[in-house]
Amino acid sequence: MRRSVLRFVAWTIAPHQEPDAEPITHAMQCAACGEKSLPFEEEVEPAQLWALKHAGRTRHDAYREIITRPWRAVPAEGASR
Repeated sequence: MRRSVLRFVAWTIAPHQEPDAEPITHAMQCAACGEKSLPFEEEVEPAQLWALKHAGRTRHDAYREIITRPWRAVPAEGASR
């Protein structure tokens, strides 16, 4: 039987801002019917325009913004993996 040693390692989490990070995206979802816009990278205006067009077609007036932001967890400073 093999013995294992377990130890606690503190971690921290922050927005992933390295060049290889996925882009931040914005989308809008209608609260009345659930229909969603496509996700738009970096800018919220195209998603807002989608919501306004949807409101014009359907008279639905409540929306939620869906923001996808990449995060990265790393060992806290001074901790080793």
